[in-house]
Amino acid sequence: MNASILGRRLLTHLILILVGLMFLAPFAWLLLTTFKTEDEIFVIPVQWFPSEWIWDNYRNAVQMIPFIKYTWNTIVIALLSVAGVVILSPLVAYGFSRIDFKGRNVLFIIMLSTLMLPMQVTMIPLYVVFNKANLLNSNWPLVLSAWFGTGMAFNVFLIRQFFNGIPIELTESAKIDGASEFRIYSQIILPLAKPALLTIGLFTFLGAWGDFQGALIYLNDQETWTLSIGLKQFIRENSVAWGPLMAAATLFTVPIIILYFFVQKKFIEGITITGMK
Repeated sequence: MNASILGRRLLTHLILILVGLMFLAPFAWLLLTTFKTEDEIFVIPVQWFPSEWIWDNYRNAVQMIPFIKYTWNTIVIALLSVAGVVILSPLVAYGFSRIDFKGRNVLFIIMLSTLMLPMQVTMIPLYVVFNKANLLNSNWPLVLSAWFGTGMAFNVFLIRQFFNGIPIELTESAKIDGASEFRIYSQIILPLAKPALLTIGLFTFLGAWGDFQGALIYLNDQETWTLSIGLKQFIRENSVAWGPLMAAATLFTVPIIILYFFVQKKFIEGITITGMK
C-alpha cells in the first residue's frame, strides 16, 4: 500500500477517534458522576474519577421517585407509538407509491408541507381537541400525536422512497396472477421493507422515550408521568439531588444505547437504502 494513502487513512481514523471521544465525553462524565459523592461532583479542579466508588446514588434514584412506575408508563407510550407508526405509515406510503389516483401528487405535497409546521403552532389546538375528547392525563394524546403528527409525514416519505425503489414489475406480475392490492402490499411489498420499518420504528421509539414537552403538557397526574418529567422530582425548591439525578438519567439513557447496538446494522441499512432510492 502506498505510504501516502496509508498516512491519509491513519489521519482519517485519528480524526474520527478524536471526534468520537468528544461526543462520548458528556456521557462518560454522566456515568462517572453517578459514583461520586455530592462534594466530589463540583470539586475544583475537575475530578473525573471518584476517589471511592459508591452505589448509593442508584439505590436512591429508584427509591426517591416512583422510578418503576414512570419507566412502565414510558415503555407503554413508546411501544404503542411504535406499533401505530409501523402499521399506519406503510399503508399510507403504499397508496402514494403504488396506487395511481387523482390528486395523488397534490395530497403528497400537502402532507409534506406539514413538516414545516413547528410544534408551537399546533400545541394549543391539539390541547383543546384532546381536552374536549376527555383524553388528558392519559397515554392517548402522546400516542395519537405520534400516529398522526408531523412525524407521520416524515415516516410516510421515508417508506415511500423505499417503496419506489422496489421494481414495479413485482406488483404488475402479482396483479396478472389475480392478487388483490392488499395481498400485494402485505405479502410482497411489506416483507421487503423491513429495514425501512425498523428505521422509522427506532426513530419513533427514541422520540417517544425522550419526549418531555408533550408529557409535560398532557400528563398532569403524577400517576401518569413518564421518566422524562419524573426526573424533575430530584430538583427541589432549594436544592438538587445531583447524585441520584445523574444515576436516574443514566438509567434513562442506557436502554436507548443497548437498543441501538442491537439494531444498528438494520438501522444503517434502512437509512442507506432509502437514501439511494
